[in-house]
Amino acid sequence: MTPRREMILSTLAAAVGPALGDDRDDAASRAKAHAEKTVRDHAHWMGDETIAMLLYPRFTALDLFGPQHMFGSLMGAKVLLVAETADPVPSHSGVKVVPTTTFADCPEKLSILFVPGGSDGTLEAAESPAVRRFVRSRGEEAEWVTSVCTGSIILGAARLLDGYKATSHWATRPQLALFGARPVDERVVIDRNRVTGAGVTSGIDFGLTLVQKLRGTECAQVAQLLSEYDPRPPLVAGSEAKAPKEVVTMTREMFRDYNARIERIAKTTR
Repeated sequence: MTPRREMILSTLAAAVGPALGDDRDDAASRAKAHAEKTVRDHAHWMGDETIAMLLYPRFTALDLFGPQHMFGSLMGAKVLLVAETADPVPSHSGVKVVPTTTFADCPEKLSILFVPGGSDGTLEAAESPAVRRFVRSRGEEAEWVTSVCTGSIILGAARLLDGYKATSHWATRPQLALFGARPVDERVVIDRNRVTGAGVTSGIDFGLTLVQKLRGTECAQVAQLLSEYDPRPPLVAGSEAKAPKEVVTMTREMFRDYNARIERIAKTTR
C-alpha cells in the first residue's frame, strides 16, 4: 500500500470511527474496513494533484480556509501552504498559519496555484517583487491558476490575467481591467484554466466548483453535504445588488483609497 493511500485510509477511518461504537478496537477495525470499501467503491475519486495555497501577512483567513476545506475532500491530493519563509504567517484577523513549504522549496509544476485575498496585506503582496515572481513562475506552469476575493489583484499584478475573464470582491472587481483582465459579475468565473472567486464566502463555492471539475458531481455533492453547506443568511445584504443603497455607498467609500492604490500598483506592473 502506498503512503498516500495509507494516509487517505487513516483519514477516513478517523472520521468514521467515532460513530461506529464505544469499543475503540472494534470501532477502529470497522472504520478501517469502511474506509477501504469507500476507496475501492470510489476509485474514480482518487487523484494525485499538488495544490499550493499562497500565504502572506494579513491575508483574509476565510479566503484561505473555505477553499482549503473543500480541497481536503480531493482524495489523493497534496495541499501545500506556501509562504516566502517558514515563519508563521498572521492573517488579517490575527490567526497565524504555519507554512508547509517556502517559495524556494515549492514544486515548480503545480496542479493548482491558489491565491487568497485580503486588505492592505494583499496590496503589499501585490507590490512585493518576491511574491509576484513566485506567483508568475508557478502560475505559468500550473494546470489551474486560481484566486478568491482580491487575490485576483495579485494574479493581475503577476500578469496572469491578461485577456482572461475574472472576478474579485465586488468593490474592487472593476479594477481588474487595469491588469488586462475582463471583469465579470459572477460568484465564480472560469476562463480556460483561470478560476476566480468573488468576495470571501464565495471561496466555498469556488472550492466546490474545483472539486466538481476534478472529481465529478457526486464527489462534490458529498463534500457539500458533509460540510452542510446550505446557506440561509439572516439578512439580505450579501451583494451589491441586494444590499440597501446607503450600505453600498458607505462600503464603497471604504474602498476608495484601496482602489486608488490598486491603480498605482497596476501602473508599475504593466
